[in-house]
Amino acid sequence: MKIVVIGGTGLIGSKTVSRLRDKGHEVIAASPNSGVDTITGQGLAEALSGASVVIDLANSPSFEDDAAMEFFSTAGHNLLKAGIEAGVGHHIALSVVGTERLQDSGYFRAKLAQEQLIQASGIPFTIVHSTQFFEFMGAIAKSAAVGDSIRLSPAFIQPIASDDVADVMAETALAQPVNGTIEIAGPEKLRLNEVVAHFLKLTNDPHQVVADPQARYFGVELNDASLVPAGKARIGRIDFEDWLAPQLARA
Repeated sequence: MKIVVIGGTGLIGSKTVSRLRDKGHEVIAASPNSGVDTITGQGLAEALSGASVVIDLANSPSFEDDAAMEFFSTAGHNLLKAGIEAGVGHHIALSVVGTERLQDSGYFRAKLAQEQLIQASGIPFTIVHSTQFFEFMGAIAKSAAVGDSIRLSPAFIQPIASDDVADVMAETALAQPVNGTIEIAGPEKLRLNEVVAHFLKLTNDPHQVVADPQARYFGVELNDASLVPAGKARIGRIDFEDWLAPQLARA
């Protein structure tokens, strides 16, 4: 089976491509560097020709409201149009748990717009809502840093390892479309401020984390339901300590 992975050289994409190739499938790791650009449309028709499945893992290079909306709207329209013309039988997109609950953020409004394009396209689809990746802990801390302190909400988060996400993306590509959304999450529900503080301590980062219920997460004020699955979710196998151990060993 031919499978095209948009964003196939990124964190999740490269792992997903490897898993599918190991199973014997023809996999195109599509990115602007390989001549496939969802914003301009360059190379899309050629890449998708004969493809049974498209997995969209591309992310906006900017979290700014207008830029994110432009990226997901333009890329989504171009990719779906090319998919219809190529006769793609399953369109899969990676999105975020809580997207519909985080609409005070322009980034999450853009993600919702992307999902709505997929739902209206007529192509059989599966949208995978994932919780935040363990690998993003450092970026969360950086986004909230002011001087020597980091103010973060004590709301619950249920982060997941990128390896677990890639497992699900590869398995979804080989399954039938659900024409709906599935949710995936890590095995532990943790307080956002506490898990980031723990990560910083173990990586010898001197910033002090301050718990602040009004602190915004990429523009959104959180509650305990914001970043965790709303219903039954597929749970990953890797917990935070198991993920962190090899990172510390390499460091």
